[in-house]
Amino acid sequence: MEKSSTALLCLLLISISSFSKNKGDINSSDSTSIKSLHIVKDTSTSWKDFFKITNRKNLVSKPKFGGYIIGNYVYYDNKGKDESAGFSVRCVRFYVDGSILKDFIYRMQAEVAGSPGVDKGPHLLDSYLEWVKHPEFKVKIGQYKRPFTFENPMNPWNVGYGTYSQSTVKLSGMSDRLGEHSSGGRDAGFQLQGDLFPSMYDGHRWFHYQIGLFNGQGINHSDFNRNKDLIGGFWFFPLNNFRIGAFGWAGKYSSTLSDVGKLSVDRNRWSVGVDYESNWAFRSEYIASEGGKLTDENSYKYAANKADAWYVMLGAPVTSRLKIYGKWDVYRDEKTNDTKTSIYALSFNYKLMKDLMFQLCYSFNQARNARYSADGVRTAVESNYNQITFQTYIRF
Repeated sequence: MEKSSTALLCLLLISISSFSKNKGDINSSDSTSIKSLHIVKDTSTSWKDFFKITNRKNLVSKPKFGGYIIGNYVYYDNKGKDESAGFSVRCVRFYVDGSILKDFIYRMQAEVAGSPGVDKGPHLLDSYLEWVKHPEFKVKIGQYKRPFTFENPMNPWNVGYGTYSQSTVKLSGMSDRLGEHSSGGRDAGFQLQGDLFPSMYDGHRWFHYQIGLFNGQGINHSDFNRNKDLIGGFWFFPLNNFRIGAFGWAGKYSSTLSDVGKLSVDRNRWSVGVDYESNWAFRSEYIASEGGKLTDENSYKYAANKADAWYVMLGAPVTSRLKIYGKWDVYRDEKTNDTKTSIYALSFNYKLMKDLMFQLCYSFNQARNARYSADGVRTAVESNYNQITFQTYIRF
């Protein structure tokens, strides 16, 4: 915890230093798209200026309400997958966001699809307040996406292929391998982030950092072990739409297994990746994980405490409305080849208009996993199947 506090303090000092050095105006000309950065010396910058409220008269902005719906149809040629085949509503989400005193933004988002039950059905996804006065230093508190990997914070609209990669689902806290309830990659906590070193040519900032402390128990659950997860990352922008980054996660997860009681396992992970988003799209990430599993008693006793995953995705524009994505997606539950699940996928995304998209996906799945008996006997299982998914995206 002492090292965490030191890191947060260093980021604060660097951000304020960057704020004082780069304070000025970035003006754009009507005759050119290139912005000029004018450095203005200002010796009056102080701590009071840094935290001063921008506009006390503009108390609260008009709230913005919105949402989106994703419906799908799934077909498998594997009878063992029949339970999840057919028509379904993937998600129905509503949100409200706005600003307070111009320096603070807030957001609340809820999922309303699904049948009621423990960790199921309608529930709160996001609820946070963020101080955003300075791009160099922002403070966020509440419940929101964990700052781990490029893909996890992305909206489903922007992922490209029909679903998140296995690395994001299994190792970023969506349906985590260690047994945490489905949390959509979210948790409750406190985060610092900022963008430093603006370019003199186009105004984009070269460096982004983010670091935070989280409960480590997922959404809508209180802290069960009084241990805080430290999650952070940084990335460098060589070009405006291209970033190269690295992320880290150090923490613990606790749960109660019947006939065993309360147990805890480590959750230590790191990731590296690249991301390019424009007319063309390219994204690739690798994640390594160390820590046990609490999915059941046998897995807790016998399953390996190492896992990893990676994916490579390419998106190519065909027309102004049609984009094709190809993806190779791999997850190894015990970092072995007999627990390696590989997905080879192709997706056709057609945007009829800005807020209406149709998506047709095909994937060949080579699924391998290991199971353990009560006395520790390990059995490797493999299942190969084809999958076709059709999804509709509506945003309002």
